[in-house]
Order: sequence, then structure tokens, then C-alpha cells
Amino acid sequence: MKVLVIGGGAREHALCRSLSLDPDVTALHCAPGNAGIAEVAELHPVDQLDGEAVARLATDLQADLVVVGPEAPLVAGVADAVRAAGIPCFGPSEQAAQLEGSKAFAKDVMAGANVPTARSYVCTTAEEIDEALDAFGAPYVVKDDGLAAGKGVVVTDDLAEARAHALACGRVVIEEFLDGPEVSLFAITDGVTVLPLTPAQDFKRALDGDEGPNTGGMGAYSPLPWADPKLVDEVMDTVLQPTVDELRRRGTPFQGLLYAGLAMTSRGVRVIEFNARFGDPETQVVLARLRTPLASVLLNAANGTLDNEPPLNWREDAAVTVVVASHNYPGTPRTGDPIEGLDEVAAQDAPHAYVLHAGTKRDGEAIVSAGGRVLSVTATGTDLAEARERAYAAVGRIRLDGSQHRTDIARKAAGE
Repeated sequence: MKVLVIGGGAREHALCRSLSLDPDVTALHCAPGNAGIAEVAELHPVDQLDGEAVARLATDLQADLVVVGPEAPLVAGVADAVRAAGIPCFGPSEQAAQLEGSKAFAKDVMAGANVPTARSYVCTTAEEIDEALDAFGAPYVVKDDGLAAGKGVVVTDDLAEARAHALACGRVVIEEFLDGPEVSLFAITDGVTVLPLTPAQDFKRALDGDEGPNTGGMGAYSPLPWADPKLVDEVMDTVLQPTVDELRRRGTPFQGLLYAGLAMTSRGVRVIEFNARFGDPETQVVLARLRTPLASVLLNAANGTLDNEPPLNWREDAAVTVVVASHNYPGTPRTGDPIEGLDEVAAQDAPHAYVLHAGTKRDGEAIVSAGGRVLSVTATGTDLAEARERAYAAVGRIRLDGSQHRTDIARKAAGE
């Protein structure tokens, strides 16, 4: 099988790493990729938002499967263009990707599917915003209706801050605050059959103790020792399958990765948001634990034959990912700084710990930072404590001037 992965972050590096280890994959390509992905896949320059360009590349490569990683190409209809060229594509259509592209659309689908979620108002005027903020009270939850790379949400007790964010968004969703820990649960679907993956938890705030601004994610871990063993079955029955069924009923079947961001509230499981693609950094830990070869699962989802796929096989190991971010992230990050220590991690920590590249590029012989989140250092172990120890040992070998990372990823779950 020849596979083309679209994207260039740590999520795509995790996908490429798993696909490169799959004996069914005979050729692996990535566009545009990054310095780390170049070690396991052949890179191609492409505008990942240009569906015709992606479809042309897939045709030229005679790809048997295209996997679209990020949300922006999906919302731009890239998967539609690839399918129109007659090539199987893992990723939802432009219409179905509105589940992530529009918070208001997602709320409407959840209402139709009777999926438990926060009460909310969709607002477009200052008057509506003020009414909604007043109705719910603090803490205020304000979400940009459109794509915002995981950073369009403000949760605050400060009314002025909440109102300012809402006014800056144009169309905005204001909703009740959901208490309790958060869980990410991915499911692979062909539009009918739904195959859940293992739950993970990510850390959105920039600083230890869940302080600081929201980010795209600073780390993740799996499994969740504190979660109810029946959680996956419950979410399948109340959230994932009803959502897939509702989208199919509306004539916009969802094929690809359905990501449910969940709150374990005092009143039960509630959906915080849906995403239309693998989450980053949760993908890094989920795929680290997946024993089943990935390519055939994604191809069956793309071809509508997921019911042929046996239950997924998982390793007993735990996995932890720690994100190393550049100076000033999530503000305007500093880029172009050399990254050192990658060879040391490969020599001393493999196979239990490894580095997945996010914002990197090659500059002559050096690898330099090229984005906000630069690396995802991922490790496995017999339990979370061992995985955590290995991940942070590897992080300690990496040298990137001005870089930052959280020191408390999975600490509480590991019982430390």
C-alpha cells in the first residue's frame, strides 16, 4: 500500500511513524512534512489547503490511501477533492468537517442526536453576548464559532475578558461551564460503523498546575487509571454512534476520525466539543499504545468497509507525551533556534522514548525550530510513572534556547 499523509506537525509524525512500522505499507509520503517526518517518509511541497494540488500529488504518486491530518484542509474540502480523483481518503468531507469548523453546527447536530452537552447560546451581537454571559454567570466559557487551532476558547471569571473575547470573534458560542476532569476519546468511522480508540487526557494550559493561557496542547497521557472502565461503552452509546447516525441521516456522512472532547461532570458525561481529526498531542500517546497495524484500519474507514475490521489490539503499556514549545508560545513564537540533543535521545532512550517533530525544519546540517510547539517527546512504560520518568529523561537531553515545557504532565494520574 502506498500512503500519502497530509500535514506537517507532531500528529502527522505520529501517524507516519505508525504507518512506517506497518508491513502493508510499501511506500510512505508526506506533504509538506517536517524535519523528523523526513526520516520515515518522502516529503513533497504542497499547499495543504489546495484540494486540487493534493489530489494531483496523490494521483502522481499512485497513492492507495490519503490521510488528511489537520483540521484546516478538511474544512477546506481537501478530502472531497481526493475522493473526486478516485483515491480513498481518510478524512471527512467539507460538509461533515463543519462538526469542527462551526461550533454552532456541532451544537445543532448534538441536539438532533440527543447527545449530552453544555447548554449554550449562539451570539452575533453585543446585546446577545451580554444576555448570554449574564444568563450563565462565571466561570464564563466563550468559544469562537470557527477554527482557531485549539486557541479560540476563553474560560475566565473575568466578565470584561469574556466579553472582549466574544466581541472579537464575530459569531460566538457562549455556554455553561462544565465541571470535572476532561477526556479525549477518538473513534475511527466509515460513516456507519464506529471503532473507538483508547481514551487519553491532554493538558491545554501553558503552565504547570493548569495555569497560563490556552494552547494547542502541552502534553498527554493514556490510559486513564481514574476513569470508569465502562466509559468507552457509555460514550459509544450516548455520543459517538448517535452523532455518526445523525450526520448520515442529514446526508453528510462522516468518514474519518471523530474526536469527542468530554467533561466527566457531576451530572454525567458531557461533550465539550467535537473535532474532525486526530487530536494533537493525544494522537502521540494513543498510537504509541496501538498494536493493530494502522493502514488497513484507515483504508477500511475510507472505503466504507470498517465492519470487516476486527477489534483493535492495545498494548498494556502506558504512554506519556511532553510538548517542548518555543520561546513565547502561545504568543508569537521565536523560530530559527537550533535544536540539539536529538541524537542523544535516539542513542540512549530508544525504543522506550522517542521524539516526534512538530514545528521543525532543516537548515543546512542543523534542525531548527519553525513553530510554537516544536517537539513531542513520547515515552512508554509498564505504568504511567515509568512512562513519565522516561519522557522527562528524554526531554532533559534536548537543548533549545528559550524553550518551555510543563513538568506536571500525568503527575497526578501517576500517583506522584
